[in-house]
Amino acid sequence: MFNPSREQVRQFFTEAWRKHRTAGVLTPLETMAVDLIELHPEYHADLEDPEAASADFSVEQGRTNPFLHLSMHLAINEQLSIDQPPGIKAAFQSLLATRDAHEAAHVIMEALGEVVWEAQRLGTPLDTEKYIDLIRRHAGRH
Repeated sequence: MFNPSREQVRQFFTEAWRKHRTAGVLTPLETMAVDLIELHPEYHADLEDPEAASADFSVEQGRTNPFLHLSMHLAINEQLSIDQPPGIKAAFQSLLATRDAHEAAHVIMEALGEVVWEAQRLGTPLDTEKYIDLIRRHAGRH
């Protein structure tokens, strides 16, 4: 299983963005990353700032970690592409009834963050049933 370090993740996103800005050749994964980066202009300066690659994006600063956020987008895209956990694709489709795809991905991201935090806090495996249920509940609210 691929498990990149924090530095490798940050380098991946900054390098993909650099290649895009200089009309370089992108890998398919870099193209997916650039598509996500383009949806987040608020992160462009961070991706162009060499200091950001080593910055801490603490909650106390009131800033979202752009690298974590983009990584979660990529993870969600992968989950949707293979419908893993089972039912995530249908739950995503339900969200699309009232939101665009990017907003729907952010709803999924909130649910993913919640179940990951809970699993880490309790020292248990990720509860995929709760994850899908949280997404479905959000779909029913709008």
